[in-house]
Formats: sequence, structure tokens, C-alpha cells
Amino acid sequence: MTKSGSQETTQLDAAYAGFIERYPGYANTTLFDTLRATEYRRLDEQGQVYLDYTGGSLYAASQLEKHFHLLRSGVFGNPHSVNPTSAAMTDHVERARHYVLNYFNTSAEDYILIFTQNASGGLKLIGESFPFVPGSRYLLSFDNHNSVNGIREFARAKGASIAYAPLVTPSLHFDMKRLDSLLDQADPARENLFAYPAQSNFSGAKHPLDLTAKAQSKGWRVLLDAAAFVPTSRLDLSVVRPDFVTISFYKMFGYPTGVGALFILRSTFAKLERPWFAGGTVNFASVQGQAHVLSPNEAAFEDGTLNYLSIPAVEIGLRYLRGIGIESIAERVRCLTGWLLDELLTLRHSNGRAMVRIYGPATTEARGGTVTLNLYDPQGHLLDYRRVEELAGQQNISLRTGCFCNPGAGEIAEGLTEEDMQAGFSLGADINLLSFLRLMRERGHKSAGSIRASIGLASNFSDVWRFLKFIAGFRDQTRLTIGDVTFDIESCRIIRDGS
Repeated sequence: MTKSGSQETTQLDAAYAGFIERYPGYANTTLFDTLRATEYRRLDEQGQVYLDYTGGSLYAASQLEKHFHLLRSGVFGNPHSVNPTSAAMTDHVERARHYVLNYFNTSAEDYILIFTQNASGGLKLIGESFPFVPGSRYLLSFDNHNSVNGIREFARAKGASIAYAPLVTPSLHFDMKRLDSLLDQADPARENLFAYPAQSNFSGAKHPLDLTAKAQSKGWRVLLDAAAFVPTSRLDLSVVRPDFVTISFYKMFGYPTGVGALFILRSTFAKLERPWFAGGTVNFASVQGQAHVLSPNEAAFEDGTLNYLSIPAVEIGLRYLRGIGIESIAERVRCLTGWLLDELLTLRHSNGRAMVRIYGPATTEARGGTVTLNLYDPQGHLLDYRRVEELAGQQNISLRTGCFCNPGAGEIAEGLTEEDMQAGFSLGADINLLSFLRLMRERGHKSAGSIRASIGLASNFSDVWRFLKFIAGFRDQTRLTIGDVTFDIESCRIIRDGS
């Protein structure tokens, strides 16, 4: 080991000792250290620090082995038939469906479970099928994902009114007084929909699950976006009973991608009105008669052919999480997140100015493992978050930057006004993330994005310590000294020269 390597190890050991003293519950999660050395050994073999669990979790090696063994040992066909290979696949799909319901402590008697491509696919099904009419209301929280925001286009087209429930800064939790007022505005003679995330994928703020029953009692159907919540928290659908729940399994356990789930309360399912039909969704359809009869239950919403070879891997992933214990995952993430927040907030430039601004809760109360921030130079000027991500990548640290498909939370967090947004839209077809970022700098050094580090089931103390050390390296740095970003971002996609 080199001298610098030895010094770093000594620093890490000292930091860990202080961490354990402040967060003793971490010592009860040693199982995860074993998992890190076995199931996720590729992280340390490649020197990778993965801090993008809100974007997508990491798969365990055993998940792949079990799924590949199933595929190697079986012969499986498209489940839309009764032939032997099709029937074998149908058994696996329905077994997985039953296990998903069981994992969330509910059953087919209470909820219809629809397999989708991802959470966004499930949200689109809700939007196109919800019986909005003139006089209906669609109420959203400011920190909803864009896939939830997109439902407003279906609502608007059907004549429903749209309102947003604001958040309070700096915690980015609900303004409960204002939310109560908005919930009181439902017309009980119409179908109304209230949508909110159980956990913000922007700030990590957790919103009260008991809002579901409260809103329902005031005449709302409730859509709970649980995609960012369920990877590290328990959702018991026998206790909390939203009308709709959407999740993406890759955010829970990494593999497979391309499979999500939409839960629909049976009493609500009968109210939905599908605007079209597809292969696999009809019991009968006629060209000459120009009519169709939808299939019952989930079959009416599972358009085309399911990603049937991947669905058995969902059960494998859920069994893996259940074997670890979601409460243990939550405690591990809580300890690491708490320490990271504590340390980030102590960072100062030589002149005493704070280096970091945290968006969302500054403690572990009512929050998950998503830590969103921006960096500022000694004069209080914003450092380019894109350059920060680029420099992190050079140290094998995987972060995510931008608005995370969550514009409302970013607008509230950074103090962007309606006038700022209208100025952006005045650019017309030329508007994209890059042009809007430039415009906001001209309008007062505001940010149109931020840096997100998110902690998950394979994270350890070394990961958050290395990230903190990286961030501390911006002490007394300016935009000039850190250099310019070498790529552009349009529509949240990286555009590189020569690619």
C-alpha cells in the first residue's frame, strides 16, 4: 500500500469510529457487509462508488443466477395459449403476480395487479382511463414525477380542473394547511383524483401515508406513486389503501428492468374506462362488427404480450429483499444518510461561507436516502452541477444531476417563479435544459438543476465517506478553477461531440 493509500485508510477508519458512535444502529447491519463482499463484489473490484439508487438499484449476483437457471432449465412460450410451453410460462407469471400481492400484504380480492413496463406505464394507464369529466378535479403535489404530471393532459382534455398542492421550504414537505383547503374543494358528484409520492425522488422527503384515507374521506380517489418509497420502506396495502399504486421493480432490486406494477383497488377498477383495446386485452373483437369486449380484470390492461421471460425474476428479487428484511435496509440507509447530511452541512470555505445547500429535510426525520444539493463558491455563486458530475465520474463516483424528471420540486427548492418559467417558454422550440439553465443564470444566478446522491441496499460507509471527501475538495474553488463542462445536456440526455 502506498503512503497516500495508508493515510486514506487511517482517515477512513477514524471517520468510521466517529460515525458508529453517532449512529450505533449501523453496527446491527453487518449482514450488508457480507452481501457487499459477495453479491455486489463487482463494486469494490472496480473501485466504483454507486450513489444513484433512486435512479435504479443494483442487482445481486444470486438474482441473475436463479433467473438464468430457470431459463436454462425450462422451455417457455408466449403465455397467450394453452400449449405446454405457454401454460408453463403462464404458471410462472401468475405465481409472480400472487407473490407481489403477498409482498405488499394484500390479495387479489382487494387489488388488481397489472404488470406494466414501469411505473410510468402504469401512470399512463391511469391517466387515459380515469373518468374525468367537466367539474372533476385533478390535484397534485409540486414534487410529483413528470409521469404523474403528464396525467394532467388527460384531465385537461376531458374538462377537469387542475391544481397543485405547494411545498414548504426548506424541508419540501407539504404545506398542510393549504393542502387541507385544496382537498375540501372536491365535488362529490364527480370523480376526483389526488396524486402524490410516498417519497419524493427529488428531495427524499416522505409524505404522510395517512393522507390517503384523509383524501378519500373528502371525495378523492388517491394515486400513490411509491416508486422511490418501496426500495427502502415497507408499504402495507392492508393498512394504507390507495386507489392506485405504481412501482418499478428495478428501483427495488435492480433486475429485471422493463417490468413495473400498477395496483388498482377493485372498487375503483370498475370506474375506469379504457379508450382503446389491444392484443391480449379483449375476449372478443370484430372487424366487420367494429366492436369489442374487453377481458376481465388485469387482462384488460396488459396490452400486447407481457415481458413474460422477465416476470419470474420479479419474484426472485422480492424473495431476496424479504430475506434481507426491509427494516434492516431502512436502518442501514438511515444511518448513512444521517451522517452524510450532518457532515455536508458542516462544510465551509475559508471565509466561513457554506459550501453546500441541501434541498429537503436536513435530518433523517420523514425522509429517505436521497440527498439533493448544490455547491457554491466562496462568493456564494453556484458551481455548475454538470461539471461536478463530470468530475465525480473521473473518480468512479456515480451521481445524478439535473431536475430528475421532477420540475415542480426543483422550481420550489431553487425559488424559480412563474415569471421565470414563462421566460423559458418564450424561447419557443429552442427551449431545452441547457438554454433554460443559461437563462436562469442571467436572471439572478438561479439553478435549473442540482446534484443527487442516493443511498441504497448495497451502500456502505466507505461510499458516503468517499463522496464527502470529493465534495470537500471543492473548498475555496470557483467556476474558473474547476473548469468548464465538456458536454451539453438536452432534454435530460447527454450530447457529446463526435458521438
